[in-house]
Order: sequence, then structure tokens, then C-alpha cells
Amino acid sequence: MRIGRESIAATTDTVGTKVLLAEQMDRWEEVGEDLVAINVNDLAAVGARPAGLLDTIVCARPEPARFRAIGRGLERGLASARCSLLGGETAVVPDLVHDIDLGATAIGFFPPGRSPVTGARIGVGDRLIGLPSTGVHSNGYTLLRRILEEARVDPKRPRPGARVPVGVELLRATRIYSETVDAVAGQAGVHGLAHLSGGGVRNLVRLRPGVRFELDGWPPVPPLFDWIGSTGGIAPTEMYQTFNMGIGFVVVVAASATRAALRRLARHGAPDAVEIGRVTAGRGVSLPGLGLTYAGYS
Repeated sequence: MRIGRESIAATTDTVGTKVLLAEQMDRWEEVGEDLVAINVNDLAAVGARPAGLLDTIVCARPEPARFRAIGRGLERGLASARCSLLGGETAVVPDLVHDIDLGATAIGFFPPGRSPVTGARIGVGDRLIGLPSTGVHSNGYTLLRRILEEARVDPKRPRPGARVPVGVELLRATRIYSETVDAVAGQAGVHGLAHLSGGGVRNLVRLRPGVRFELDGWPPVPPLFDWIGSTGGIAPTEMYQTFNMGIGFVVVVAASATRAALRRLARHGAPDAVEIGRVTAGRGVSLPGLGLTYAGYS
């Protein structure tokens, strides 16, 4: 959106049903941090730099200890994103909700000389750089909670091979990519940016429908996702279109800019960035190593 000569971006989102797991585990700082992450990461997906955030807590009853924990998470997320809290609203409405819902709106801007990164410049031969996730982030929790219930998993106990309770693993806060992505968003050769949230790898199709995103270098999937798939009997096709599967953000760059982009990302918080694929002729998204193809987002 343009205001005079300036362009701004805005996004709004909620933590979703992850709050129900937070209630079960009585852990609230992570979802407070998620409130920041889910929104500033979406701003980063167009190359906008976060400026301010307004949060909303809608609940059935006032819970001061819970609110303080959410606030600590918010504070941590805002510091990581270098974003200011502009205000917010706490509404106690027992006639409307039974427990609690968390949402926020973030406002961002484009620094002088930077245009929104829309994906229009993506072309055959471009490379895909993936930024690893910290876990499930904030999507797919309705399915996750169903898996826990049907498999009779106690979220307060570790899964096989893990040292912390599975509920703690699943509540791990969403990684904040905004400052890292901001370091490359205005660089020559950066053609597209994608936040892999709900919809998994299919989010890439939104960048430019007329090409194929071939993910032939996807790194080994973290054990948590393997456990989710095997425990729930979820096929790979569903897993990759629901969860981030270990990669939470993708930067699309010209082939000639790949090394420079990786070096710059490493200097600004993502030494774990890795090349995961390329843009080819065709349409949709493919993971050739798994034989998976997605024609579009829907």
C-alpha cells in the first residue's frame, strides 16, 4: 500500500489452536513470542521491515499470571524482530469464547530505495535458499492435537529418542526471520521471498505461478516431523503441504547471486541457510527425491 511517496505493508494473524496446547502444558511465553513471529515473518515475505505491532487477547476470564507470561514472550519476540509494541487490546468476553485466542497486526515499511519483493522477477535457473525452522512453528495444530489424542500421547512425556516432553517440542516458538531476511531483501539478484507457514511447500506457488520450484536439495527432515508422520499415519504428501518440514523461509535468488546471498545470510543470523533447489520450466512445486508434486496452493 502506498501512502504518498512511501510504501507500507501490513499483516494480521492469530496463533490458532496452538493456544490449546499451551493451555494443556500451562506454558504461555512461546505463544506470546509466536504472536510477533507469525506476523513479522509475513512482512519479511515481501521485503518489508517491521516497525510496529498491535496485539489482541480475547479471553473468557482474566488470568494475570498467564498474561504476564504472554507478555514476556511478546517482549522477547519484539526484541528479536527489532519491532515496537504500538498498543493492543485485552477483551474479557465469556459470552463469546470459552478460553483464549491470541492475535496481532504488524505494520512494516520499505527502506529508501527498496521496492516490494513480489516474485515477478523469478525465472528459470534461479536458486532456492532455505532457512531452517525451529520446529512446527504455528501451523497444523488442529491435526497435531488430533494425533496426540488418537494415539493417546501424553504431551508431558518425551517421545522416543527425545529428552524433553513432546508438548515442549511442539510449543517451541516460531523462528523470527525478519532481521535476517531484511539483510538480503534489497540486494541485487534477490527475486522472491516465501514464509512457509500454513500450506507448507505450496506457499512457493504464490510467488510466481508460471514456473516450477524443484526442491531437489531438501535437507534431512528433523526427527520431530518423522515422529508426527509415523505416529499419525500421515502420508508425505500431506506432511509437506501442512508443515514446514524443517525449512521455515525460502529466499529465491539469481544463480549468480547465490554465494553472496548465503554469505550475507550467515552474517545476519542464518549460518544454517542452505541451498535447497532451483526454478525450472513448468508449474507447481516438486520434491523429486520423494516423488511429490503439487500443482498449486489449493
